[in-house]
Amino acid sequence: MHHSPLLLQLVIILAVARGCGLLLRHVGQPPVIGEMAAGLVLGPIVFGAWFPEFHAVVFAPESLSGLSSLSMLGLVLFMFIVGAELRAPDGVRAQFKAAGWVGVLSVLVPMALGIAVSPLLHPLAPTGVGFWPFALFMAAAMSITAFPILARILKERDMTHTRLGRLSLGGAAIADVLAWIMLALVVALIGSGDGYAGFLKTTLGLVAVGAVVFGVLRPLYGWLLRRHAPDGKPSLMVLAAILIGAFACAAVTEWLGLHAVFGAFLFGACLPRDDRLLKSLIERVEYVAIVVLMPIFFALAGLSTTGDAFVGAGLGAMALILIAAVAGKVIGGAAGARMAGYGWRDSFAVGSLMNARALMELIVMKVGLDAGLIGPELFTMLLVMAILTTVMVGPMLALCARREPRMPTAAAEAD
Repeated sequence: MHHSPLLLQLVIILAVARGCGLLLRHVGQPPVIGEMAAGLVLGPIVFGAWFPEFHAVVFAPESLSGLSSLSMLGLVLFMFIVGAELRAPDGVRAQFKAAGWVGVLSVLVPMALGIAVSPLLHPLAPTGVGFWPFALFMAAAMSITAFPILARILKERDMTHTRLGRLSLGGAAIADVLAWIMLALVVALIGSGDGYAGFLKTTLGLVAVGAVVFGVLRPLYGWLLRRHAPDGKPSLMVLAAILIGAFACAAVTEWLGLHAVFGAFLFGACLPRDDRLLKSLIERVEYVAIVVLMPIFFALAGLSTTGDAFVGAGLGAMALILIAAVAGKVIGGAAGARMAGYGWRDSFAVGSLMNARALMELIVMKVGLDAGLIGPELFTMLLVMAILTTVMVGPMLALCARREPRMPTAAAEAD
């Protein structure tokens, strides 16, 4: 075939992603869930089963290299914006201890459950994957919370500036940092291949990257933006300089044997916390990443799935993953809020919010799949788990909030 079907692939992917997004918006779900579901629809389970010949031509394995490059670009840009968005929510200093409890417990409990169910799931891992690398990966996969999706859910419900919203955001930020460090360590352990020497190289490399990003690039870009974009709207020249920084950091973490997303995230986090700059980056970078590039990532994730995940013992494993994931996050998050002195209902609302995994879970799964830690069956199960746990957030929140009688403010404060 002389011409690559890339443009046709894009038409199909974007149309299906938007269609699913619209469908799910009607039932009150964030559009990203629709896009994740679109990935499943485009994979072998639906599209491949209904139109096998067409599917085999359009998504022929040899024609996917263009898509995978674009999806990598989308991931890097998206994680760069996530890093730029990561800021201490207002009033989080006062709530730091409370957010710390929520963040730490909503990572530790799912991690413990992830390790606990691993002996039962390990037979599904690709041959040659040791038990501990697999168990630690499952622990990391269970303990992720999607900070950006959580922020979006809170925004849609006008909860961003409530005590609960701030506590959840603070907790999610802490949880994410812990889970990402854990994931980086697991990947370093495998990806290095040269055992502990490689692991040391990767870990020390990551520390060095962090030092350069925050010690050198942060003041450098701070100066650049103050000097050339005092109004927070970078010119094309400055925007190019920012993107070069993001891609360079992504390239370095990829070279270290981690994933490119780590570098992009670190670079985003080092930019000045300027809301005007963030708004301008979202308008110029994130829109393209979210509308065009992320659906490609979901579609490729969908192409890595397999229908075998739902046959026989697969259903039991699927249920096990789902129960461990939901119980871990809800109980962990609720216990954290409870220890910080919140009432039971509020605590469970926080736990339900921490259960949103969405896109972040997908990035973790992709890292695991690329590192050879999981095969298509487990990948499919984790994808379904990521979609379901995020879908559950809305109804669970409604359940926690609905029974709340209107209290006079003094009593409400005491609660």
